Amino acid sequence: MTGVQDRDVSLTTREWQQLDSAHYLHPFTDYKALAAKGARIVTRAEGVYIYTNDGDKILDGMSGLWCVALGYGRKELSEAAYKQLQELPYYNSFFQSTTTPAIELARILTEVTPPQFNHVFYTGSGSEANDTLVRLIRRYWQLQGKPERNVIISRWNGYHGSTVAGASLGGMKPMHEQLGPDGAVPGIVHINQPYWFGEGGDLTPAEFGIKCARELAQKIEEIGPHRVAAFIGEPVQGAGGVVIPPDTYWPEIQRIVDETGILFASDEVICVFGRTGQWFGCEHYGTRPDFLTMAKALSSGYLPIGGLMVGDRVARTLIDKGGEFFHGFTYSGHPAACAVAIANLGIFRRERIVERVREEAAPYLARRWRELAAHPLVGEARCVGLLAAIELVPDKSSRRFFEPRGEVGMHMRDVCTRNGLVMRATRDTLFVAPPLVISNAEIDELLSKVVRSLDETSVWARAEGWL
Repeated sequence: MTGVQDRDVSLTTREWQQLDSAHYLHPFTDYKALAAKGARIVTRAEGVYIYTNDGDKILDGMSGLWCVALGYGRKELSEAAYKQLQELPYYNSFFQSTTTPAIELARILTEVTPPQFNHVFYTGSGSEANDTLVRLIRRYWQLQGKPERNVIISRWNGYHGSTVAGASLGGMKPMHEQLGPDGAVPGIVHINQPYWFGEGGDLTPAEFGIKCARELAQKIEEIGPHRVAAFIGEPVQGAGGVVIPPDTYWPEIQRIVDETGILFASDEVICVFGRTGQWFGCEHYGTRPDFLTMAKALSSGYLPIGGLMVGDRVARTLIDKGGEFFHGFTYSGHPAACAVAIANLGIFRRERIVERVREEAAPYLARRWRELAAHPLVGEARCVGLLAAIELVPDKSSRRFFEPRGEVGMHMRDVCTRNGLVMRATRDTLFVAPPLVISNAEIDELLSKVVRSLDETSVWARAEGWL
């Protein structure tokens, strides 16, 4: 294949895989391993299912990458993009310009977000939204005449994107190592995560939640309150393994934030728009953030778009103090992406997607998911909204993990795929975040595939000496 031409649909799967390995560097990938195995070639999708080049039908238990909230094949979203692309495919938001889709989406976002949010800064992704967050936090304190307040506190094993600032904010140590000794953004520090199953020891979940939250106060005191600018956290840590905090955690975090006066950012790239059963994860946990980052379900993944909701406390300072904010993106407020997001949120409202998750799908998934706790390989089965995880363990009588961690989990992930289910693994934690439109019958199908995969993984683990 040479030159510019249309896709050659006559190619075999192996030929596509060879081209893929020859030219496409995938995100978060061991390129040598992928070249040996060959990528899965996904060619179409409908509802909650994806289809491969070989004709396999797979239930997408991860909503693409946490993003396809309304499922695949929603013509309203495709048509919204097509109409806008014909009318105005692109214009920028620099140089005192704007477009009507960007304005309209901003208005809608202020209607659905908590009342402190009346302004949005558009980005192309969640990573860019968190990069913008770092810039705005530090800009705010500069305008307040306190530039020394520039330290941002985050959490180990949190995920806030893979750009340099996003990776620095996040607590994924392998990502930090690849940034190099001088690559991370300075002034970002980390405290422990509220991961009771893995790190709670002899404490009850309630005790552990308080203990973890109070590490924020300890870190502020250690650094010096006059130097700390903000705290950021995901309501539920997604990529870290669907770490659902104890109920005592977020109220104590909010108390500390209020007491110290630092800014508070809720990274809702995964939890946004109904994933927890509320429009936003901060509403589920009752927190009152100054910033709210979003992406993914904002367009149900149909076009790339993200954003940072900026609370009135910060926005009024930016507006009243004046001065140029030297930050932005070519595609900030992209009209076609905004048009799709408008159509997407319109469906959310008309079809009462969030209410259905809260009242029907989430309770049903929770009831079915708890049944997995009885399986010999499962140490914990946890769930909130349409986020659910299981911990694979060699011994149910204690919270002990397989050593080395990760091999059993990665094996089960591949077993799931062979059994027609996309299920993600972080170490030996397996988790799902299905499209919000998943039916109860499809939840039953998802659970039956999980159980089958657990059974097959148990047989393999015993034969390989893991059990």
